[in-house]
Amino acid sequence: MQDQTPPATVRVFIALAPPDHAKEELARELRPAYGTHPQMRWNRIEDWHITLAFLGELPVGTVPLLRPPLARLAAARRPPSLALLGGGHFDDRVLWSGIGGDLDALHSLATEVRTTVKDSGVVFEERPFRPHLTLARARRGDHSSAGEIARGLAGFTGGRWAAERLHLVGSNVGRSSGPIHYRDIEAWPLGDGHPAGT
Repeated sequence: MQDQTPPATVRVFIALAPPDHAKEELARELRPAYGTHPQMRWNRIEDWHITLAFLGELPVGTVPLLRPPLARLAAARRPPSLALLGGGHFDDRVLWSGIGGDLDALHSLATEVRTTVKDSGVVFEERPFRPHLTLARARRGDHSSAGEIARGLAGFTGGRWAAERLHLVGSNVGRSSGPIHYRDIEAWPLGDGHPAGT
């Protein structure tokens, strides 16, 4: 019998997600690469996101502590106007799309999210914020595919869109050898002016 004990920890990050029409624009641009590079491990389009803060593995009981302060933060912040822009790669393996638009507002939001998390007593490894949207990963030994696809995306400029919700996301990374899946633990509208509990 399989162990049905719920996990004691969950891998968590806080993110923004492009709307469907913005993702569809980029997916159309990527369509030829899906055919020519099937060996890439492509992220599901519904999972595309811009990570503001990666918190790593947290005790399940810690996650509720984040909900009220993140709800207040989201309510007080206007949605930044963003666009998907070009492409690049990390370490010849991780393919990404860049982010354009109001980057000052995006960086400010990321800083405030990280401060809010720390003020909630949650300890995490703070990495430099490099706005991007991860699209795929090359398999070990494949040192050309990510770069080739990124060069093909160099001229891509998507339309502007408002990042309307702040997402608290959990993932199953490290729990199995299967594909990575993400799920919203909770999401809050940005700029609605009505934080939870007020």
